[in-house]
Amino acid sequence: MKTVAVTGGSGYIASWIIKFLLEKGYTVKASVRYPDDPKKTNHLFALDGAKERLKLIKADLLEEGSFDALVEGCEGVFHTASPFFLETNNPQDDLLDPALKGTLNVLNSVKKTPSVKRVVLTSSEAAVSFNGKPRTPEVVVDETWFSDPDFCRENKLWYVLSKTAAENAAWKFAKENNIDLVVMNPALVLGPLLQPTLNTSSAVILNLINGMFHPISISIASLFLYLIRAETYANVSVGCVNVKDVAKAHILAFENPSASGRYVMVERVAHYSEIVEILRKLYPTLKLPEKCDSEPPLLIYQVSKDKIRSLGIELTPLEVSVKETVESLKEKNFFKAP
Repeated sequence: MKTVAVTGGSGYIASWIIKFLLEKGYTVKASVRYPDDPKKTNHLFALDGAKERLKLIKADLLEEGSFDALVEGCEGVFHTASPFFLETNNPQDDLLDPALKGTLNVLNSVKKTPSVKRVVLTSSEAAVSFNGKPRTPEVVVDETWFSDPDFCRENKLWYVLSKTAAENAAWKFAKENNIDLVVMNPALVLGPLLQPTLNTSSAVILNLINGMFHPISISIASLFLYLIRAETYANVSVGCVNVKDVAKAHILAFENPSASGRYVMVERVAHYSEIVEILRKLYPTLKLPEKCDSEPPLLIYQVSKDKIRSLGIELTPLEVSVKETVESLKEKNFFKAP
């Protein structure tokens, strides 16, 4: 089978991409910042086929040439590595530089590697729908939407800006250097965790389970304390998608010769009230927020599924993704059910 590369190999999405690639018989070269840290690597080496067909390579997003050894001899590159958190006092160093410079460093390595036939970039729905246009129930967002960097700066949406800038730069670089690029734009990614550490999107669900923080989650959970105010939940609407769907779509985007452009991945846009009610029905004994912290509720909007379905992906219902997230958080001891 083919040899492919995955950046940010210890991450939430990347771990699932690696798992599915190994199951399909691929040889996988994955980059990690800390290959000697068992918290970053043990779950990867435990995957079926990892002993025979997985090689970890140290690389850093900000180090030019760092990915040369990773992409050497590969036919495909899955670039998932990019920081994801919502609060920072230094957005340039913490978010913008790693996302933008890291993407260009990876693509520069690809440019020097003739064996690479296609790059699949993990962008985000954040790079799609933040442009100041109204997002009301009758509005349908699709792949023709692009977030506006000026709008992001004005509203201090630093994570959104990092994904927008990185994707825009990737398209420009790919066009100038004749690189076959396909971009995946998932929304908030939920579902089971392979890695032992808490990732940012799973922390959203954990923090709705009011007052049940495990000590290991505190550092990330603190970024989301605004989601819970006493017995209230935030007035937020968010698109959601399952991590397994996202990983499978990345691989299909590499394998399908006709795949092209962007693929927005949103199973449903839900207000936090809907997510809380799903949790309440699934786990009636959990202590959950009772009401929204402000009125009127932020409107939801629609996102087209037409293009992602063209890859052969039917998105997992939100209820299943929420349940899988909670069960995985329990299994990994991030909280104890009452």
